[in-house]
Amino acid sequence: MIIIDGSIGGGQLLRTAIGLSALTSKPVKIIDIRKGKKGGKPGLRPQHLMGIKVLGEFCKAEIKGLEESSLEVEFTPKEFKVCDRRIDIGTAGSIGLLLQTITPLLIFNDKPITLEIIGGTETRWSPTIQYIKYVTYPILNMMGTDLSLDIIKHGYYPKGGGKVIVRSKPTKKLIPFNRLDRGDILNIQIYSVCGSLPKDIAERQGRSALRTIQYHYPNTEVFMSYKSVESLSPGTSITCYAVCENSILGGDCLGERGVRAEIVGEKAAEELLKSLKSGAALDKFMADQILVFLALAKGESRIKVEEITDHCRTNIQVIEEILPVEFKVDKDKREISVEGIGFKA
Repeated sequence: MIIIDGSIGGGQLLRTAIGLSALTSKPVKIIDIRKGKKGGKPGLRPQHLMGIKVLGEFCKAEIKGLEESSLEVEFTPKEFKVCDRRIDIGTAGSIGLLLQTITPLLIFNDKPITLEIIGGTETRWSPTIQYIKYVTYPILNMMGTDLSLDIIKHGYYPKGGGKVIVRSKPTKKLIPFNRLDRGDILNIQIYSVCGSLPKDIAERQGRSALRTIQYHYPNTEVFMSYKSVESLSPGTSITCYAVCENSILGGDCLGERGVRAEIVGEKAAEELLKSLKSGAALDKFMADQILVFLALAKGESRIKVEEITDHCRTNIQVIEEILPVEFKVDKDKREISVEGIGFKA
């Protein structure tokens, strides 16, 4: 059994460790969960439980310590087989974070999969569902996956109630990802949404992001759409992404009570602009998400990222403990490379 020190990270560590355990059928025991997390209560949080539970069901795992505040969890998987199903996370648990956890299993399943997932589509400390749809999955599809996502209903904190349909076809071959620059910007897209709030809030968010981006890229095509939708709890979100020659980069922001819509839109735009001006092929959020897939691909991958974050370093450490790979990180150049194992289910 592989022992992993859970004090070095938070939810990302758990998602990566349990996800790879389920995929490879290697038992893991995570100890001292979130003990080193500043300003947070140690142990498993409610948002971690559903991801581990779903993975356990996918691979008929024996799980010990799966309860809130538990400092240890032991996960012993058997052969995995993912079937079409409905997953209700409950309240506003993040659909995006659940997808980060289970996507490696989806792509290596031996049959096409359709999942209906109920929960939060836009939640704090996680990518918006539009980011997953328009940035994460298209980039993974460049590596040979066949993933798609339909947003049926938006769900905000605290009641959630959002709904998405995720489809995945078996991946014949996960190919390496080699991108050291983004290439020219082809176009930029802005999606502004508000739930159970006046439509002008979504419009103001979108127009603020549009102005901010056009100021810096006046000759680039920028498309903006906004809408108001029905949701169980009120909320707003905005996602901006740039389709480039070699890659896609994104930025997003959630509205908050007391924060003007114009500020929310500007923040999302500035997040994207920072990524674009770095010259990197991947923004800092996608840099974290893609590492598992680079390690599973067949052959060497090499990427330049906006920023090598603590999340990124922790993710690398966990992957290296479970898979026979060694990442090379050039902090000054912001480059990461790895020889993938060519995983086959």
